[in-house]
Amino acid sequence: MNIGGDLWRDPKRHFWLCGIVIPLSPFLSWVLVHYLKLGIFWASGALLVGVIIPIVDRFTGTDRSSPPEEAMAALEDDRFYRWCVYLYLPMQYAGLVFACWVWTTASMGTAERLGLALTVGVVAGVGINAAHELGHKRTRHERRLARIALAQSWYGHFYVEHNHGHHLKVATPDDPASARFGETFWHFLPRSVFGGLRSGWRHESARLNRRGQLRWGLRNDLVLGWLTSLGLFAALVAVFGWQVAPYLVLQAAIGVVLLETANYIEHYGLLRETTPRGRYVRVSPRHSWNSDHVCSNAFLYHLQRHSDHHANPMRRYQTLRSAREAPQLPAGYAAMGLLAYIPPVWRRVIHPRLLAHYDGDVTLVNHGPTRAPLTQRIAGPLRRPARRADSAGVGAAS
Repeated sequence: MNIGGDLWRDPKRHFWLCGIVIPLSPFLSWVLVHYLKLGIFWASGALLVGVIIPIVDRFTGTDRSSPPEEAMAALEDDRFYRWCVYLYLPMQYAGLVFACWVWTTASMGTAERLGLALTVGVVAGVGINAAHELGHKRTRHERRLARIALAQSWYGHFYVEHNHGHHLKVATPDDPASARFGETFWHFLPRSVFGGLRSGWRHESARLNRRGQLRWGLRNDLVLGWLTSLGLFAALVAVFGWQVAPYLVLQAAIGVVLLETANYIEHYGLLRETTPRGRYVRVSPRHSWNSDHVCSNAFLYHLQRHSDHHANPMRRYQTLRSAREAPQLPAGYAAMGLLAYIPPVWRRVIHPRLLAHYDGDVTLVNHGPTRAPLTQRIAGPLRRPARRADSAGVGAAS
């Protein structure tokens, strides 16, 4: 890319091919088990996301550089980056079919079958992330690919709710996908899943009503998504038998949990300010947690630069910028997700950074309908650590 006579090259250009490793993990599992004779490697997808990526993140650190403004247009138009995402889908479904074949033909114990379901569930969860990237684009074929990527996890409503609900209500008590201060992941999970489903149905029903079309017809994106998932699962059961059905359900549930884990992390406790008229201000980088950890960003198509994504939702992943004004996570999503599953550890790590972001003012956080005294009681013991985190330079600029 020529910029004023100078040639600028994206130093992370080939890093994005790392994303293809995840849908290959069912095949990698088979190779590792075949040669190393250890059944634990059926769970190689979970080992990759939960162990290897956080360790590599620890050593590779962060990269807060951003593409120069003059290179943005050419970078957006470079089709190499699109194909890095497109390739995820055929590999995603090849891995799903391969797993069904293994479940029905290989000599495996129940624990090993569950380990493979965990691996396939990781592929499904990151597939929702690929759908997230594709679903924000204007081109019809990319939006169709987003729907296909969501079929494995039965999460077709995400396409509607994320674009038309979450992006409008993000970092407010009205958004089911924005975690509230003091809310554990295990309380957030059902609220986000069922709240997102209700919100998606409302938005799609309203759209169809405006057009005078039937809510239960094939023009309903939610109905179309459900039918696509049903057709996929029915075809797999028809080919491989009913014994694959429990594992298909399990992998879909795992994929949903991984997606909702990312949702929990991305906006935890953050609240948009209100104008004198009582309206929420426009979304800015301050309203999303940011992470510039190199390895996990390479596997997640820059999802962790979530602050710039919400400020510029149509921007392609390769052009997302680091947001220094956003609150900063101390690790990538893979490590933070593990912490989220253990509420006391999560609070100990994230609350000081959250309160530092708001200069220790607990009234500024998103506590939803929780009564203020309860919020004060949760936050009170953390005010001193918040100042220590701020003085040590941990967290975001306020």
